[in-house]
Amino acid sequence: MAVNSPPRDAEYELFVVEYARSKDQPVASLLLGVYDRGVIDLPFAFVVARNAERVVLIDSGFQRKGKGAVMADKFAIAEWISPARMLQAMGIEPEAVGDIFVTHAHYDHMGGIDLFPKARIHIQKREYLSWIEAMALPPRYGFLTLAVNPEDLHYALTAAEEHRLILQEGDRDNLLPGIHARLCEDAHTLGHQYIAVETAKGRHIVVGDCIYSYFNITGLDGKGVYIPLGFGVGSVWAQLKATDRIVAEAENDLNRIVILHDFERWTRFTEVKDVEGFKIFQVA
Repeated sequence: MAVNSPPRDAEYELFVVEYARSKDQPVASLLLGVYDRGVIDLPFAFVVARNAERVVLIDSGFQRKGKGAVMADKFAIAEWISPARMLQAMGIEPEAVGDIFVTHAHYDHMGGIDLFPKARIHIQKREYLSWIEAMALPPRYGFLTLAVNPEDLHYALTAAEEHRLILQEGDRDNLLPGIHARLCEDAHTLGHQYIAVETAKGRHIVVGDCIYSYFNITGLDGKGVYIPLGFGVGSVWAQLKATDRIVAEAENDLNRIVILHDFERWTRFTEVKDVEGFKIFQVA
């Protein structure tokens, strides 16, 4: 199916859009306790869900300007392209994006929301408010906010003034037809959500950072013992329970789990476009 041809029914086409890569990311920062695998070049992505009625983003990437540029340098983002540029390659202008579901408020997932001036921004209430609390703590708590850009939270407040910020509380089905939110409380972040999307190939799960790699699910040896995330501010217990819930909602089909930092670089899906070396993959 051509990348510029949305379906004309109620189900969504689903695309993974790569927009950045970090250099020499320690594997142990992604898979807890895995200290013998060195470093990898880690991809970053967001997701487009669209049909004849609407264009929806799940996460938004980030902009390499202001404190976004500081974050890029801090996390060794060696390669980057504007998320808006990637969408234009799909025939999508910023004004056409009607809704953005933010899985969590880390800079690489929320930092592009101001590119889309008409979009409603859906985030869990606990997620947004927990970062206000975390930033108000003394500097000795700075680890908590390492990956948060305050400018993103400020822009969300601007969106609230325009009545475009929607604070969710817990699980919700059909926030938009065929798009469902699931709260993963106290996991990677305190109010992280994953998003389930109905497609012609069944329900797909966009995990945000509840899962960094399929290795988190399968284990390095493929025996199915979950590996916790190497970085997060919640608990290992909550992380693993969230992983189990995702696997169950995907009916144990890993091909229906969409991982934004996929170590394998989305080999499970179909590449449909290359934009200056960054890839767009069709999931469903």
